Amino acid sequence: MNPLPSRRAALAALLALGCAASVHAQADKPLRLIVPLAAGSTVDAVARAIAPGFGKATGHPVVVENIVGAGGIPGTTQVTKAPRDGLTLGMISSNHVINPGIYKTIPYDSLKDITPIAVLATVPLVLVVNPALPVKSVPELVAYAKANPGKLNYGSAGNGSTLHLAGELLVSETGIDMKHVPYRGTGPLITDLIGGQVQLGFVSVSQVGPQVKAGALRALAVSTPARSPALPDVPTVAESGVPKYSFDAWIALIGPAGLPKAIVDKDYAAVRSAMAAPEAQGVLAAQGLTVLDTGPDVAPAFFQSELAKHQKLVKQSGATLD
Repeated sequence: MNPLPSRRAALAALLALGCAASVHAQADKPLRLIVPLAAGSTVDAVARAIAPGFGKATGHPVVVENIVGAGGIPGTTQVTKAPRDGLTLGMISSNHVINPGIYKTIPYDSLKDITPIAVLATVPLVLVVNPALPVKSVPELVAYAKANPGKLNYGSAGNGSTLHLAGELLVSETGIDMKHVPYRGTGPLITDLIGGQVQLGFVSVSQVGPQVKAGALRALAVSTPARSPALPDVPTVAESGVPKYSFDAWIALIGPAGLPKAIVDKDYAAVRSAMAAPEAQGVLAAQGLTVLDTGPDVAPAFFQSELAKHQKLVKQSGATLD
């Protein structure tokens, strides 16, 4: 009896077993979902809400990792330098297209060094004023500001933040003269808005909804093209006599540049599935987000457009951080 065929069969079986084990080991590897913002932020809340469903759909347990500092640059840097195996992704915000204008040096190109997978949602902002300010609409605010040039202060979460640029766009579109007061975060800003140290500012709908309903702040308009379901009776800025005004923050899923199309398509399908889960839907609603369906075919053009828009506003504002 010739033992060669049986040895070949045994070798083939061992190789097949080894390949299967390798595939299983790869599937068991965790997927790092880097959030370059603090735990508890809106982006972090979305990342943690979709992590279970995203992990199930991709076959990799998802580990959400917060790497904070410098407008998200350190965390995003790790995404851009990650292997192209799909096991390191990033969930970023609008800061990604703001940073090139306010930091002198960034260790990556905001367009060339990433692979956009999906733009997941927008974060509606609401223009609120302290109730002591005698205005109840955007037209009244514009009239008051023009009658009192330089006397109004609008606050933001910091130089070059989305809240700062939302206010800068209002200044640009209406021609009013207001002073910008940067804060170290949204919490102190809201405290001083209620206290009257600053008269107005843009803040995310979810962060001031309770204060608006309680009468501690007055909502004049939302920044987005459509009204927010969380504040259905509050008009948009565009509805309020500033037709070209449209501004919102956003959340996107990215990978390193050159991520293979097969991985991108799989991740896009997985994140759509994860976003549709009831648990995730509850978190998205609580954050006042507007869910988008902007996939990898159109996301690159979205990034290019947003970069151009935000860089123009940054230059106009004169904001700089280093």
